[in-house]
Amino acid sequence: MGLHSGQRVELTLRPAPIDTGIVFRRVDLAEPVDIPISALAVTDTRLATTISRNGAKVLTVEHLMSACAGLGVDNLFVDITAEEVPILDGSASSFVYLLQSAGIELQRAPKRFVRVLKAVEVRQGEGDAVKWARLEPFHGYKLRFDIDFQHPAVDSTGQSVEFNLSTDSYTRDIARARTFGFTKDVEMLRANGLALGGSLDNVVVMDDYKVLNAEGLRYDDEFAKHKILDAMGDLYLLGKPLLAAYSAFRSGHALNNLLLRELLAHEECWEVVSFEDEKQAPSGFAQLARAW
Repeated sequence: MGLHSGQRVELTLRPAPIDTGIVFRRVDLAEPVDIPISALAVTDTRLATTISRNGAKVLTVEHLMSACAGLGVDNLFVDITAEEVPILDGSASSFVYLLQSAGIELQRAPKRFVRVLKAVEVRQGEGDAVKWARLEPFHGYKLRFDIDFQHPAVDSTGQSVEFNLSTDSYTRDIARARTFGFTKDVEMLRANGLALGGSLDNVVVMDDYKVLNAEGLRYDDEFAKHKILDAMGDLYLLGKPLLAAYSAFRSGHALNNLLLRELLAHEECWEVVSFEDEKQAPSGFAQLARAW
């Protein structure tokens, strides 16, 4: 079921040839439409990331894209029978489990990366309302996210997380972090046709004081870790894995996409690279993702 649409949806992930990239395909339309991922294909970032092409769109792609980023999947066809990717349990863990169960194949072509050469930053707001996101040169891929929600249930958890793809485990440390929301926002969202498929089965829900899910949190810092999960999905819409250090404060889908567009607009700030010798690649990038 889609989180915002509440529609039933079927998703089929199929192998794709070398240099295909990740392509979403709306197979429910009279004339199926292919939507290749790209930073410029993003057309809406309100509460989720939406990609569009030729009048067709796919909503809430970030959790599946995050799983692909975490597992190093470069080429994939995503057949979908409605306009929103299913929410499943609100994290990326089901996508990770199913992809690893199906098996990931090494293809006979060099993996290509976008290497950041100079720092790029986008910033919005002033004072207490400021938020920003930044990419800096780094031989590897690490992300740091700081949140600031000023809510009792969030204040008692870690609000800053750093994750390094070379030394940490995406499947263990990030993939299980669920999306979260507040009861005070539910009526407003549903009045606007959003969160129609949301429930305690797929969202960490908080009232004014506490987490309402009976099982509690999966990580002590699940809120900040979900922001890392989302950022990895949003940034993977670049179409190639990044070699960079990402850091952000109170960022979200909109700012993450603006950051990619800012990077692409400054060609002196990045280059596409591959490594003839695995030893030259950042630690942890040459191997397929470990199983659970």
